[in-house]
Amino acid sequence: MAEIQFTRGISEPTIPDVRLTRSRDGQSGTATFYFEEPQILGKDSTQDITGMYMVDEEGEIVTREVKAKFINGRPHSLEGILIMRSSEEWDRFMRFMERYAEEQGLEFSKS
Repeated sequence: MAEIQFTRGISEPTIPDVRLTRSRDGQSGTATFYFEEPQILGKDSTQDITGMYMVDEEGEIVTREVKAKFINGRPHSLEGILIMRSSEEWDRFMRFMERYAEEQGLEFSKS
C-alpha cells in the first residue's frame, strides 16, 4: 500500500497535485506536492504535522519541507517539497509515485 502521511501512521486521503522538475543531466530533481484542504488541517484534527512521509512496501521517503497556506486566518492547503539529489533517489521516488497513482486511480501526464 502506497500512502502519504503528515503524521506517522495516519494516512492523508486528500489527493495532491504533483509537479516534477528534473535537471538536464538527470542527477537531481524536485517534486512539489500541493494538497488543497487536506484532512490533517480539518477543524477536528488534533495531529501535528511532523513532515511528509511517502510510505510503500520499499519503506519511506521523508521530507521536512512542508508549508501551510492560510486564507482569512484559516489553514487552507499544504505544500510539500521533496528534493532528489541523485538518479537513485529519483528512481525510488518514481517507483513510489507509480504505486501511489495506481492505487488512487491517477494518471501521469508530461507537460
